[in-house]
Amino acid sequence: MSNPVYQFAQVSGPSIDWRLRRNCSVTPSQLGWFYGSLCAVSLAIGLFFWFQGATLVLTFAGLELILVGWAFLAYARHATDGEWISLQGPHLVVELETAGRRERAEFARQWVRVEPESGDHSLIELSGQGRSVQVGRFIRPELRQLLAREIRRALRTA
Repeated sequence: MSNPVYQFAQVSGPSIDWRLRRNCSVTPSQLGWFYGSLCAVSLAIGLFFWFQGATLVLTFAGLELILVGWAFLAYARHATDGEWISLQGPHLVVELETAGRRERAEFARQWVRVEPESGDHSLIELSGQGRSVQVGRFIRPELRQLLAREIRRALRTA
């Protein structure tokens, strides 16, 4: 019997893994370097105008940097969010990371139910043994049914 082909999963030996992450164009460290250079330029311009007698320019530049820093911090907190689903032998392990907080749920493979939460484009609910976890936040809604089918197929054939 040949191994099924998965669109979202990666098969490595006996393990099947789904790594679903936010699509971020800038990493938190790159954002930090950019923010540092933005601060240097804005403060240099503000100081130039301070010495020219326009003292409010530096005040507004500082206020702007605080607000931009707050927005960048909110972005950076969620840049590494993701969902990791792994089928390892008799266990399905789901790890969710949101704003640096990690949750882990482990299910016995034979008891896992995979179903949409409310409709075709809703999140996928993995449930079993009195627990449930919602996954699929990081893929387009129209592809969630495909992900659910992949997880079901892997649970049946693993």
